[in-house]
Amino acid sequence: MMERERLVRELLYQIRLGEDSRYEFKRVTFQGKKVEGPTQSDFANELAAFANAKGGYVILGIDDKTRQVTGIPEEQIDTVQGFITRASQDNITPPLNIYSRVIELPDQQGNQLPVIYVQVEKSLFVHTSNGHYYHRANESKREMSPDYLARLMMQRSQARMIWFDEQPVPRTTETDLDRPLAHRFLRGDQPAALQLRKLKLLTEDDDKNTRLSVAGVLMATTTPEQWLPGAYIQVVGYRDQHRDANDQLDAQDLHGPLDQQVIQALAFVERNMKTAATKTIGRKDIPQYSLKAVFEALVNAVAHRDYAIPGSKIRLHMFSDRLVIASPGALVNTLEVDDLELRQATRNQLIATLLARCTIDNPNVERAMMMDKRGEGVPLIVRESEQLSGKRPEYQLAGEELQLTIYAAANPGADA
Repeated sequence: MMERERLVRELLYQIRLGEDSRYEFKRVTFQGKKVEGPTQSDFANELAAFANAKGGYVILGIDDKTRQVTGIPEEQIDTVQGFITRASQDNITPPLNIYSRVIELPDQQGNQLPVIYVQVEKSLFVHTSNGHYYHRANESKREMSPDYLARLMMQRSQARMIWFDEQPVPRTTETDLDRPLAHRFLRGDQPAALQLRKLKLLTEDDDKNTRLSVAGVLMATTTPEQWLPGAYIQVVGYRDQHRDANDQLDAQDLHGPLDQQVIQALAFVERNMKTAATKTIGRKDIPQYSLKAVFEALVNAVAHRDYAIPGSKIRLHMFSDRLVIASPGALVNTLEVDDLELRQATRNQLIATLLARCTIDNPNVERAMMMDKRGEGVPLIVRESEQLSGKRPEYQLAGEELQLTIYAAANPGADA
């Protein structure tokens, strides 16, 4: 109750002052059971403008010209809530997750009228609305100039002093951190609170609020996709050589912190690959894939994918003759596909550092830690896979996605 009273006082004070860089008022009108004003596209533009700036609030049920509380009829509350959802999901790319609540404010006569309070957080991403880029400037939205857009794209991507995986994630709080998952990264006798900040699992946003970083969400929560849609691995096994939904043998979406996703994906490959055996004296099993190579490929995928591409997931698809790992994001800096065996460039330095502190207990990978950070992953993938199958693995860029194809070992002609 006290929190609601505080919010009412704050809104009444802001209404007296008028709109500014953080507040927008909208009177809501209806035509029958549909919202007539504001239009869905205009409302979406306001939401995107706030998300592309420092965040803000849209109050529906306030006349922006007279600053009077006009309210929303109770029987139309659900209609307006649906209108808000459609604007944030259908008109904006990538879609916005927003918070709204219904509260009552007094009009000039003292009557308590429902209004809807819509909160928009500063986003990790740059959003288009109806095909245009907007930002909030003073009390109005403005379409971004090319220079402004270029600067914002740089600020909210990996090309900045603060890397993308170190950025604060809106609407997270310290309580969202899974303590056992976070504490596995701690070393020495320094207080845990201090280490969590030094490791940048926790950070501060522009308003000095404690938030989880992108890496904190990905490595120290059980549901990263709650804040970063697409932060999971999709694994599918097919009976034949083609992608056909009717020909699936096994399919899962693998969730959890990144290291657990790698472990689950490796188990999926181990479970679904075939093992041949020689008929000569002294039976020798020949697996389809080197699990050492697959492990390295999976670690590279979660460590180097572009988490600034919202909603894009890592995909591992197994076929009868190959497996393909597709990771969102083009190569960083000046790296080319042909350079992958010779040099490395890290997109997510913090994630790589944290993965290097994660243990792996699997005799097939012959490693104690998830990542060694020595740049030997790609050479190992090529060497192990080519030795087993006789075919060199292939890296290729397909748009904004890096794809690795590892070919299966041929059946040597013995019992499968």
